[in-house]
Amino acid sequence: MAKLPRLTAKDAEKLLLEAGFILARSKGSHRIYIKDTKRIIIPFHNNRILHPKIVKQLLKTISQKD
Repeated sequence: MAKLPRLTAKDAEKLLLEAGFILARSKGSHRIYIKDTKRIIIPFHNNRILHPKIVKQLLKTISQKD
């Protein structure tokens, strides 16, 4: 399996917005994005690299068909 890309929260947000997700709300340092019935939560912490599990979840959510 290929290595996952190293993404910051800003990079992840850009990918989500390009995929048609919208910012539903934010709570503290976490932002919640939705598209149809899909939801994903991205933590925003001072340009830190996202954990690989979050990146994997992000890519899986973006690539899913309805």
